[in-house]
Amino acid sequence: MFKPRVMRNVKVIDLTHRMFGKLVNLPIYITATALGKLGHPEGEVVLTKAAGTKNIIQMMPTLASCSVAEMMDNALPGQEQWFQLYVNQDRVAVKKLLEKVESRGVRVLFVTVDAPSLGKREKDMRVKFVDDAPDESKHTELNRTQGAARAISTFIDPSLCWDDVSWFKANTKMKIVLKGIQCGEDAVLAAQHGCDGIVVSNHGGRQLDTCRSGIEVLPECIAALKEAGLRDKLQVFMDGGVRRGGDIFKALALGADAVGLGRPFLYGMASYGQQGVEKVIDILAEELTMTMRMCGVTNIKDIGPEYVLANNLNSHIGVAPKGYGFSNAYERMETIDSKL
Repeated sequence: MFKPRVMRNVKVIDLTHRMFGKLVNLPIYITATALGKLGHPEGEVVLTKAAGTKNIIQMMPTLASCSVAEMMDNALPGQEQWFQLYVNQDRVAVKKLLEKVESRGVRVLFVTVDAPSLGKREKDMRVKFVDDAPDESKHTELNRTQGAARAISTFIDPSLCWDDVSWFKANTKMKIVLKGIQCGEDAVLAAQHGCDGIVVSNHGGRQLDTCRSGIEVLPECIAALKEAGLRDKLQVFMDGGVRRGGDIFKALALGADAVGLGRPFLYGMASYGQQGVEKVIDILAEELTMTMRMCGVTNIKDIGPEYVLANNLNSHIGVAPKGYGFSNAYERMETIDSKL
């Protein structure tokens, strides 16, 4: 719940923010999502162009429909792009990929750590994968009977562990961020192993049913880092379920440095292409501006826990607005009426 303050001069609102030194127009980024061409013929390039126009950051996915070169060739001069990595069992292949993206100027690497195996995605499993595989998956035998996600993810290494952080640090100069932290203990371990950041995330709720959402885990991670004296060692991001500017404000208030969004940008891209993605960004900016004014805050860095009430966050008490996009994400299976 919000805890607004009133009678403050909120005429001028500043939404600009720095992430790993890069000044952007909003404290958000387009998080990595696979197979963009399922939604638009140009795929992830649409997200690249919209992010450049609006000066926000795009995280390029390992399992994109477009190549890294295609995405980066469509970026504006000085546009910041991050890279998300699914770790291949073949470390030689991983090293080559790191060298490729780093040579193109990528400064930040997001290593996905919450997918040692694929969750049971039943709707995806019922829709068979017929498109071309991303480059990362083309050297493996694809099982196209179990849906897109399972078909293209067989190369991912289930042995990835904390010892591998030192391998990454030895093989790239990019900043290392672990994507998929789900408890305070692992947030502390990430800092102790020398990572530059974490993403508090449950992989969009598609990996393990009944895991807590990012916004529920976030306060635990911040508290654990502060208790260990390590909060200033990490950039802390959060993703999952962010649909409104008010959601962004709440995440920032609970300690996130910035917020990642995936599905909203895919919806905008699939419906209206680049203009649709830009419109989503505009809506989020308008809503965040409104929320900041209503709460009496004029600058992103001043958003803190005093502006929200989160003591019942883990109890799931309260009535949330109806989310029609979410409720339609998983369709009921058709059943055959009994003739008995």
